[in-house]
Amino acid sequence: MKNRMSIVLGLLFGALALVVAGCGGSSDSSSSTGGAGASSSGSKGTLSLVAYSTPQVAYDLIEPGFQKTAAGAGIGFKSSYGASGDQSRAVAAGQAADVVAFSLEPDMTRLVRAGLVADDWNRNATRGFVTNSVVAFVVRRGNPKNIKTWADLLKPGVQVLTPNPFSSGGARWNLMAAYGQAANAGGDPAAGLAYVKELLTKHVKVQDRSGRESLQNFLSGNGDVSISYENEAITAQRRGSKVDYVVPPDTLLIQNPIAVVRTSKNATAARAFVDYALSPPGQRDFASWGYRPVDQTVLDADKARFPTPSGLFTIDQLGGWSKVNAAFFDPDRGSITKIEQDAGVSTSK
Repeated sequence: MKNRMSIVLGLLFGALALVVAGCGGSSDSSSSTGGAGASSSGSKGTLSLVAYSTPQVAYDLIEPGFQKTAAGAGIGFKSSYGASGDQSRAVAAGQAADVVAFSLEPDMTRLVRAGLVADDWNRNATRGFVTNSVVAFVVRRGNPKNIKTWADLLKPGVQVLTPNPFSSGGARWNLMAAYGQAANAGGDPAAGLAYVKELLTKHVKVQDRSGRESLQNFLSGNGDVSISYENEAITAQRRGSKVDYVVPPDTLLIQNPIAVVRTSKNATAARAFVDYALSPPGQRDFASWGYRPVDQTVLDADKARFPTPSGLFTIDQLGGWSKVNAAFFDPDRGSITKIEQDAGVSTSK
């Protein structure tokens, strides 16, 4: 009887774990391994979507929406979500995928170099991006510390949370936003690095491994500010968290890529799915979870919720991701790598 009870309890806990694993994600970096999303088989084939974890809540709407179209009728899905870099490396190592969606362009570039994504993946009207966002500050309800600008993060006693940039893609967006605003979009590198150094060494006490862990750490009561994506803050609010968010005047545009994998056995359906994600219905689903649409018509219809910050700048203005990764995050010579190492922070992936 005791053994039977143990087996029953084990099955119950296993089922509970599967239910929890299927819940929507809310970060670019959730874990070191991909998590399964909703899975369904189709009479006309199954598409494998391998994506970073933040937009799972949106894809949970987009996938069934696509299945209601003529191109998507009879198409099933097998979706995997996890940290953007981990997902990209997994596909490069052989994980099956028809469509890939990442947090950072370098994670797509890895697959281009591996011959798994066509080198013209970004030669379309949206430059290969399916969603945008901006770097924002998540603060306590009512904003008790009166955080409005990047300078406010350096006020005495303000504690800031941001994840480790050597394990979290989102953290790199955060720190390049911090750098860029102080460096006048790259015009004054010394000022930019001085700001990042003061932020990391005097105000960031904990650098969690992922964006999800960092935001959850904040939601559990730690820190005064969490540097995060605007869509993360909106998702947290939709889920009932007592937080507000501030989009500073000077901030970085976050651009998230999507592409069809060249080895897809159902390339026609895969391309149709990407087209649907870029269509007004797909873009509205993204917008409902706080993503800024790349479809200008959809964005224009929601301008009140997504105003353009006066000092918005892009990663291209800082030299592009190839230059940024080499200059700031190179494991041996990167300037932010050096700051982190001197502070005793791990810079290994």
